[in-house]
Amino acid sequence: MGKRTRTRTAGDQKPQTVESEWTAADLALLEKLKKAEAQLSDDAPRALLSVRLSVLTDDTTSPVRQELDLRLLARERGWRVIGVASDLNVSATKVPPWKRKQLGDWLNNRAPEFDVLLFWKLDRFVRRLSDLSTMIDWSLKYGKNLVSKHDSIDLTTTAGKIMVTIIGGIAEIEAANTSTRVASLWDYTKTQSEWLVGKPTYGYVTDVDENGKTVLRIDKDAHRALHWCRKAVMRAKGASARRMVRVLVRSGLCGPGLTATTLLRRLRNPALMGYRVEEHKDGGKRRSKLVMGRDGRPIKVAEGVFTEDEFYSLQTALDGKGKNQPARRPGGATKFRGVKICDDCETSMTVQATNNKFGRYEYLRCQKCKSGGLGAPNPDDIDNKLVEDVLRVLGDFPVMTREYAKGAEARKEVKRLEESISYYMKELEPGGRYRKTRFTREQAEKTLDKMMADLEAIDPETTQDRWVAVHNGKTFRERWHEGGIEAMEADLLRVGVKCRIKRTKVKGVRAPHIHMKLLVPKDVRERLVIKEDDFAEAF
Repeated sequence: MGKRTRTRTAGDQKPQTVESEWTAADLALLEKLKKAEAQLSDDAPRALLSVRLSVLTDDTTSPVRQELDLRLLARERGWRVIGVASDLNVSATKVPPWKRKQLGDWLNNRAPEFDVLLFWKLDRFVRRLSDLSTMIDWSLKYGKNLVSKHDSIDLTTTAGKIMVTIIGGIAEIEAANTSTRVASLWDYTKTQSEWLVGKPTYGYVTDVDENGKTVLRIDKDAHRALHWCRKAVMRAKGASARRMVRVLVRSGLCGPGLTATTLLRRLRNPALMGYRVEEHKDGGKRRSKLVMGRDGRPIKVAEGVFTEDEFYSLQTALDGKGKNQPARRPGGATKFRGVKICDDCETSMTVQATNNKFGRYEYLRCQKCKSGGLGAPNPDDIDNKLVEDVLRVLGDFPVMTREYAKGAEARKEVKRLEESISYYMKELEPGGRYRKTRFTREQAEKTLDKMMADLEAIDPETTQDRWVAVHNGKTFRERWHEGGIEAMEADLLRVGVKCRIKRTKVKGVRAPHIHMKLLVPKDVRERLVIKEDDFAEAF
């Protein structure tokens, strides 16, 4: 392999991070801008700043610079900054705005709190034309404006809408070109015997030889672990995957997050023979398959952890230990998974089946109690009782949906009434036009009293953009009758309703006594409100 000058294990290959450091000058400018914002009137438009960056390089603009530039723009326009949605190490091509951690929360849950969404440049915001179209539709629906520091974007004008579409198309073309280059690189890499790019499979680490080329070498700890597993499987009474995981974790050869499924996937990977592989999905199973070269043979990229004889004999042994599992039921075997929890260990309870010569038997068991705790037979009976309890407690609650209410009309009416009241009060003063005769004074006073009553009747909350809960005319009993168990299960998980199941041994009886307790959050009415997903059909 030659002289090693640099070694990088899979754990050492961390993604580049975006550093966001504020200098003394930056902080001074920030403080100055905040003081300027404090002088704005209470009805100044509210601006939300969107800052995004995938990787910080010499050619990119730092998050600090983006935020300060946007704050300067807000000051010029007379907008008050009410928040900064900063999403770093996020690709605009892969993650649309509504799925980003910070900006997504503002768009999905905090829309009433801002009027304008500011971003530094369009490609800092989106890189797909479809994402841009979705955001334009969302902005028009909720009365928001999209403004870019370096692009002519303003949704309040027709020209601005046309411009934003054109710029978005250019950004998508650039992103597509980048995607094509990356895909071409991966396609080329697959045909090469040299290791050019990518994360090596378990069992190997990257290294650099004396010529400066990146190569693969066998990881010593992984080699020991894999060969020990092969010997354990090849014994007359082969070890189970769970047993091997416990030994490997206890020995320190593998981390505590190792699972039986991951271990078996590693043992079945043909890359352990030193060949290049690619992902292959077959019936929902994640597997790796060999990549063939132009000569029709597997492409060799490293020395094998196993020889071909060792690898294929291991596969035969693993096949002999495998069990033919029955096909999964639609939605899984366990109903209300995540809702039913064990009273002792507080873990989710699942249905486990036992097959013998007498038939198939199902039991409800937990995950942390010894052997799953006392097996509760007849899971369907427990589910039926849970449904009865839920309908009794929550079935008559009205189904409320969250809708966006704009306060523009109410604000306009308040302003009209305030201006009219000021005018009438001024004209009722001595020398005013309504003081000339008793008749005009009395009529003006009546009109003034009515306007003041109208102003008092307006709820201040209605002058603000806000979320309101609206009854759709149904109860949850009717909703669940139409949607079935799946609809009830989804609502209970969304709301956080739990059902604690306590199993108690009964002397002389094999089946335990089952006691169920429904746990309903105190704010269940607020949690049950159904929130429309504005971006559900975007992808």
